Amino acid sequence: MGVNMITAWLNPSALVKRVAALVLTFVTAQTLPETDRDLSGLEAIRERGVLLCGVDAGLAGFASEVDGEWVGFEADLCRAYAAAFLGNRDRVRFVPLTTTERFDALRAGDVDMLLRNTSWTLARDAQLDVNFAGIYYFDGQGFLVPTDLGVASARELDGARICVQPNTTHARNLMDYATTHGITLEPVEGQTARQTREMYDNGECDALTSDISSLAGLRLGLTNPDAHAILPDAISKEPFGPVVRDGDDVLADATRWVLYSLIAAEEYGVTQANARALLERSQNPEVRRLLGAEGALGESMGLDQQFAYRAIEAVGNYGELFDRHLGETSPLQLRRGLNGLWTQGGLMFAPPLE
Repeated sequence: MGVNMITAWLNPSALVKRVAALVLTFVTAQTLPETDRDLSGLEAIRERGVLLCGVDAGLAGFASEVDGEWVGFEADLCRAYAAAFLGNRDRVRFVPLTTTERFDALRAGDVDMLLRNTSWTLARDAQLDVNFAGIYYFDGQGFLVPTDLGVASARELDGARICVQPNTTHARNLMDYATTHGITLEPVEGQTARQTREMYDNGECDALTSDISSLAGLRLGLTNPDAHAILPDAISKEPFGPVVRDGDDVLADATRWVLYSLIAAEEYGVTQANARALLERSQNPEVRRLLGAEGALGESMGLDQQFAYRAIEAVGNYGELFDRHLGETSPLQLRRGLNGLWTQGGLMFAPPLE
């Protein structure tokens, strides 16, 4: 150590400044946002103790705030992740995001994942530094129209004004559809689903386009829902998936396999009500692996043995989630269709849990 450095350390004033600087460095390291501390997403979530879910600002059936509580399919799916990751379904914070905000918020670390009716596309997956971790709902884009408009097909909307959200696959699909079929469609943009519904209800456009499941929910909020109908056309494929930041394979794997566990649970007959009993008494090897009665499937993803059991006990299996919020006994009255299990003619299945 040089003479000048020794003198500086022996100087009380200099020593105080150095200690203060060290303390400041330590405190800053403890208070920096998790995304600035080079933690994996799963580690950051656990250190924070709360899962941050980016959701729609208000979409019936999927995520909407009712009397101070978030309800819907995507809201409950977030609770399943909280139960799997943190051991408590209530350790969640719902962050409402517009379509324009959602990817920026995810990349900035303002949310840990998007559960926000977001379609998996090549451009988004390859260009936006995000990772789609499975598909939880298969949808298609459609049109909501007044019944007195007298149209039976989307091809009859030539010259119509169409309410649509910007920066969505819907806006691009709308123009692609018009070009393909040689018709003219005029987009009228609203920033949120609620805004487009209000514009449509006020007569600012002739039809409203969105995912068919979204249209079913938006229709319920119209002044006279019975005066409007969803056309039979589906003009696109819209597979919704949970979205996490790119480059975090641990969080992506954990997110993917919690979803698959809920789907597998329905196939194996594991429900919210019987999960505990099956954990203790089932002799079915697949059920035992799913619930963590044997094996250690979660370890390679940073999860414990019973992550899937906690998710199922928190919200039920995939079918229970669907029926509660979207199914034919819910206000949206949607059929399972493509979202049925593969054993029942649908597309939903989980890869082997082994």
